[in-house]
Amino acid sequence: MTTLKERYKRISLSRLCLLFGMTRQAYYQHYWNFEERQFEDSLVVNEVQCIRKSHPRMGGRKLYELLEPFILEHQIKMGRDALFELLAANHLLVKRRKRRVYTTQSFHWLRKYPNLIKDLTPERSNQLWVSDITYWKIVTGYVYISLITDAYSHKILGYQVAETLEAIESIQALEMALATLDQPIDELIHHSDRGIQYCSQGYVKLLQDRGIQISMTENGDPLENAIAGAAPLSE
Repeated sequence: MTTLKERYKRISLSRLCLLFGMTRQAYYQHYWNFEERQFEDSLVVNEVQCIRKSHPRMGGRKLYELLEPFILEHQIKMGRDALFELLAANHLLVKRRKRRVYTTQSFHWLRKYPNLIKDLTPERSNQLWVSDITYWKIVTGYVYISLITDAYSHKILGYQVAETLEAIESIQALEMALATLDQPIDELIHHSDRGIQYCSQGYVKLLQDRGIQISMTENGDPLENAIAGAAPLSE
């Protein structure tokens, strides 16, 4: 008993073309076009690999600009989208490096304060304030948000949104938080990382003038600042 595969082997090309409703000329034209596309793709891939040797991080758009003379010279019809698909199929697209945003700059000469809140569990509001800076990605870049949070209630007492990380922005957030106090608070601790904003003269003076104790993380690691955190609000 013959198999289906063996039966098709006995069918001539003319018979197959008739079965699929195409001429022998159309079949050969399709085959030649396929072979030609494969050859052109191979030429482009080889050229890209040569460019990658000198420019391993070059993006697809820049590559297309460099390849245009080569594509025209070899009369290859290939648009930018087709090039991107070819690069992806051959694993030649460059992965974007995720930009890391740093909101803490703790390598400075200003005085840094000891950590006063080890093993401290707040038992009331206005016992411990935690300060930090997070960021929000927008179309044009990033905005930075200075926050003052009450560790007991988790209420945000002060905030300031700005396009820079200048100390004045954190100072304005602190002033907003201080305005919520109707009277001086005994034993209030302000905790933050060792960022230059919190060690600045203006920020420290505001705290000292109100009799607020200053506490900072020991190594500048924002992960120590568990309540406020330094993670982005949104991507």
